[in-house]
Amino acid sequence: MKAPAVQLSLFSDRWAALWSNLFPRKAPGMQLYDRTLLVLILTLAITGLLMVTSASMAEGAKLTGDPYHFVKRQLLFLGTAMMIGVAVLQVPMQRWEQFSWALMLAALVLLVVVLIGGRTVNGATRWLPLGPFNLQVAEVAKLALFVFLAGYLVRRHQELREEIKGFVKPVAVLAVYAGLILLQPDLGTVVVMFVTVMGMLFLAGASLGKFITLALVGVGLVVLLIVVEPYRMARVMNFMDPWEDPFGSGYQLTQSLMAYGRGDWLGQGLGNSIQKLEYLPEAHTDFIFAVLGEELGFIGVVTVLALLLALAFRALWIGHLALKQEQAFAGYLAYGIGIWFSFQTAVNVGASVGVLPTKGLTLPLVSYGGSSLWVMTAASAMLLRIDHERRVAQSQPAKVTEASDE
Repeated sequence: MKAPAVQLSLFSDRWAALWSNLFPRKAPGMQLYDRTLLVLILTLAITGLLMVTSASMAEGAKLTGDPYHFVKRQLLFLGTAMMIGVAVLQVPMQRWEQFSWALMLAALVLLVVVLIGGRTVNGATRWLPLGPFNLQVAEVAKLALFVFLAGYLVRRHQELREEIKGFVKPVAVLAVYAGLILLQPDLGTVVVMFVTVMGMLFLAGASLGKFITLALVGVGLVVLLIVVEPYRMARVMNFMDPWEDPFGSGYQLTQSLMAYGRGDWLGQGLGNSIQKLEYLPEAHTDFIFAVLGEELGFIGVVTVLALLLALAFRALWIGHLALKQEQAFAGYLAYGIGIWFSFQTAVNVGASVGVLPTKGLTLPLVSYGGSSLWVMTAASAMLLRIDHERRVAQSQPAKVTEASDE
């Protein structure tokens, strides 16, 4: 009798045991989670920790006297994010779909609460104090909106395709969210939400006419919001010609461009950035990619962008496979996460290289900050869960066929 083939594991026996508890094996020899996706998530998180360590030491020493202040906090955020990820992995996608309305309403309440009792920094009221941490509610709202929309697209799929009210309802929810977030104010998050919702509606089968109308209305509103607010208009003017006032309104962008210029092909080496030494504001948060470019050069920039692009495409592919498996909610949510990650990456990198106005958005899984890391880790764990459930469902017909043959 031929001995059964031994499946090689990417991880040690200890980690294999952990994953076997998280993902019970349903079919012998079958891989029930996406190892490539997991490696991408972990690689980006570790890269982020390294870059935060490098970019934040000067700022930490200046503000607190401890150069490792932000590093310690990021380690704490990362540890908490891992616990959140493991917890999310335990929740079936059916539960997210079942409570999508409740999640949407809870996020709506938080958006109201933060306007009443939130913490204000640099004129923006975006953070809800939670003891030693501050929760940026808009990050939670993004994920809650996309979960709700995925559920809506399943429940009202035919209505969305055939009736105008099926298209208007999710747009109305988006408008309420956008209105509350603009009061913080936070235009960048609204733009990310708008683009992601548009993409999800389009992929769900909304007519091209409705899609184009919504796009034109959205672009018009963004232009109007920029024109009526002097500080937003100043950002646009600085983006168009930052060298006109390199030591004033264009200072941050010119310093960012200098960082990229110093990076050349191979960079100055990890830890050797000069721009992070109090020259480039927000070096460890919104402009961390500029420090990465200075220290790791063009090769490092392309590598990290390739990792983020691979993560986004993996999410879209998982969504495609889930829809083929008739898991509509999971498929639409995976599409939404893929669009969200890719567009937010484009906005963050585009702002730091001067092809887009600054928006204050983090680089997914890389920038310093608890709220963004927690929410994006939860979204990444959802992707792992979606793919896991798809693989389990795919194995069921084979098991039934084997049983019937016997």
